[in-house]
Amino acid sequence: MEIIKELVRSEKPTSTALGYFDGLHMGHQAVIGEAVENAEKNGLVPTVFTLLQSPRVVLRGEQPKNIITFDEKIAILEALGVERVYLIDFTTIKDISAESFVSDILRDCFNARHISCGFNYHFGAGARGSGEILEDMCKSYGISVLARPRITMGGEPVSSTRIRKCIIDGNITDANKMLGRRYGFRMPVVHGRELGRTLGTPTLNQDFPKGLVIPRAGAYASAVDIDGEIFCGVTDIGVKPTVGSDKVVIETWMPDYKGGELYEKTIRVDLLDFIREERKFPDTAQLKAEILRNAESAKQIFSSSQKS
Repeated sequence: MEIIKELVRSEKPTSTALGYFDGLHMGHQAVIGEAVENAEKNGLVPTVFTLLQSPRVVLRGEQPKNIITFDEKIAILEALGVERVYLIDFTTIKDISAESFVSDILRDCFNARHISCGFNYHFGAGARGSGEILEDMCKSYGISVLARPRITMGGEPVSSTRIRKCIIDGNITDANKMLGRRYGFRMPVVHGRELGRTLGTPTLNQDFPKGLVIPRAGAYASAVDIDGEIFCGVTDIGVKPTVGSDKVVIETWMPDYKGGELYEKTIRVDLLDFIREERKFPDTAQLKAEILRNAESAKQIFSSSQKS
């Protein structure tokens, strides 16, 4: 897949999906899938136009609260059939008028024949352009537009904001449903204090990905991918109040893993369900007993997840 970080013209006509696509949830996947399907039908290049940073970060000064890492975003786009991604710094286009966005970017740069976007897509300076305006403007250039309707779950729209709240609350099951996949991390294994080893529950430690929304502190049932083999895990996210930590860490114990050391290996850990909140134990013996109880819960959740 080709990643382009500047607005250079596409020599081949494209079918382009528009959006920041934070999380690439079910609604985003529908938008991108429609663009890819149109490209396949009409001999166009399936393309995504997205941004290097969230407009909220630039315009409102908010701290990044992404749902997925950049690498995961790119991997998912490729798996969805996207062949080209325009990844543009929002600061370079935030003041462009809606008219110029359509004529200079969609028509002249992307060479678009078809545009796909979400029901609430806005564009142009001050986000003044809506889906209806986009359709009207594109019509004069022979560009078709399809704004996908909202996708709902439990009577409410699926959205990145809603998914973030689920993650913050520890409601991983609903977050996973709205994402259409499991929420998790793919990060290198780093050296820790090796306390788990002394307790007989050796963990793989991973630094929390920078810029991602932080899940509720506590223990989770997880699925750990090691070279394509999936293991049940007990993943603890937090500051380890019993022994202390100066930053949020991810520690995962795999009760059934009998392999060798995993240091510096990049491992995927997917969260399945929340088991318990983070708390401080009187001593390490009680901490170990709790970890073992968590493992029994995790095994049941993991077993059910493998059947679904």
